[in-house]
Amino acid sequence: MSLSLPGPSQAGLFKAGYQSHDAEDGAVIRNIEACQAISQTVQTSLGPYGRNKIVINHLQKMILTSDAATILRELDVVHPAAKLLVMASQQQDAEMGDGTNMVIVFAGELLKKAEELIRMGLKTSDITSGYEKAQNFALKALEDLEVDRLKEMRSVPELSKALRTVVASKQSGTEDILAGLVAEAVLAVLPKNPLNFNVDNVRVVKIMGGSLEQSRVVKGMVFGREPDGIVKQARRAKVGVFSCPIDVSQTETKGTVLLHNAQEMVDYTKGEEDRLEAAIKELYDSGLRVVVAGSTVGDLAMHYLNRFNILVIKILSKFELRRLCRVVGATPLARLGAPMPDEMGQVDVVETTEIGGDRVTVFRQEDANAVTRTATIVLRGATQNHLEDVERAIDDGVNVVKAITKDPRLVPGAGATEIQLVERISAFADKTPGLPQYAIRKYAEAFEVIPRTLAESAGLDATEVLSRLYTAHHRRATEESSGEEEEGSSSEEEEPYWTTGVDLEASTPSGTLDTVEEGILDLMATKSWAIRLASESARTVLSVDQIIVARQAGGPKPPGPNPNWDED
Repeated sequence: MSLSLPGPSQAGLFKAGYQSHDAEDGAVIRNIEACQAISQTVQTSLGPYGRNKIVINHLQKMILTSDAATILRELDVVHPAAKLLVMASQQQDAEMGDGTNMVIVFAGELLKKAEELIRMGLKTSDITSGYEKAQNFALKALEDLEVDRLKEMRSVPELSKALRTVVASKQSGTEDILAGLVAEAVLAVLPKNPLNFNVDNVRVVKIMGGSLEQSRVVKGMVFGREPDGIVKQARRAKVGVFSCPIDVSQTETKGTVLLHNAQEMVDYTKGEEDRLEAAIKELYDSGLRVVVAGSTVGDLAMHYLNRFNILVIKILSKFELRRLCRVVGATPLARLGAPMPDEMGQVDVVETTEIGGDRVTVFRQEDANAVTRTATIVLRGATQNHLEDVERAIDDGVNVVKAITKDPRLVPGAGATEIQLVERISAFADKTPGLPQYAIRKYAEAFEVIPRTLAESAGLDATEVLSRLYTAHHRRATEESSGEEEEGSSSEEEEPYWTTGVDLEASTPSGTLDTVEEGILDLMATKSWAIRLASESARTVLSVDQIIVARQAGGPKPPGPNPNWDED
């Protein structure tokens, strides 16, 4: 961004301290450079072999991840044009839960190609017009690239097929274990109508120690603490949830009690004890055997709860309390007293188990075939950072299931779809008259960045792999078209010709593989949203010709501590 002050034409128009960046002083080029800088930051993290970043946020917390959404959320981006790209990736995260990196990388490449066209002399209006035509054509072409679709949502192998690639892009090597865990947890909570699936019903609890293979799915909720009383388990019990403290009630106003002798003091405390005992007995008489407290539990109240054999567990997070209410079907109460029958919940088993030295409490339903309201994935791992990164991969997998319920179509992964779009959009550019054809051709070339980055991060020769991909796609397309001429029509059972992608594990000499055979498939809806959001954010950045920055509110910042305070 230029730091020039408003010129003579704007003298007296704005208050002192405003900054204006104009098209004449190269604002568009500088915006593109800022967007490219953020694109290059996350580009190396694309794909299964993407590099991790260590981000230390404003609270000095260290985050180790290759997830673009997390990296950009923790970085405080201030450049207005770069913020547009970050917002597009956040929208992708909200809609699909995956593909955030593709949005940033593809938008950055589109802007890089646009810069070449601007330097050639094209106007930004011609470029945005060409990009819009190319985007509409790309989305139509993507519809034709379907190679498979999920036929049965309620099958673990079938669901894992769509989840493997999503999880592999974050946690390469453990995708089979994690995809199986996510599929099992999702199917445990999947309602009769899959469109009503709520991603919040799959929870993750991280317990350090052990290895990832020891992770498992629990039907119900797991809390990382044990009950507070002496009762540690209950079966087929009624549950009461209280958001108020379970203790002697405090009066709102201060009062003074004058005690004349020891007997009066004993009677005074005895009255309090009797009232609290009556309250706990009332809970017991109503049938409650499990009490969940959202606030403190007093020592005296704990004594009476233990005497009545009532299990007590404190859950201080109001979000976890709300989820537990959904699991057991209870209503949280703001008063200490016996709940009405419809305010109580029901749970089959509450038990305390030990997982890797940590005592945890499990609320679960016994019926193995019933759809539970919440499933919890208990994750095991060596370090906290690793567990948090695995949790992000699982979070992406669960969000993708939500997208699958709306659109189950799959397209080839490993860069095969992108190479095919390059071929088709380039052919479309050849048929387009006028200046926009240059922009359409550059739009097609921008798709190359995905397979190129995948090859580079896997340590392959990107130029050689790309040339082999182009050859494979072009040759098979030519063979198919000549075969159609000979036979008159092509049979639907024939394998599509656009499934050749980058072989990241270098298991073949050519560096390419058939993505359908290997099961490397991406969700069409994710690709479609990523292309749409990246194209629109790139067009928005190109159509900006002036940035006016107002002066920040507030006075000068207070002076910081003097680092040389101990010097004479």
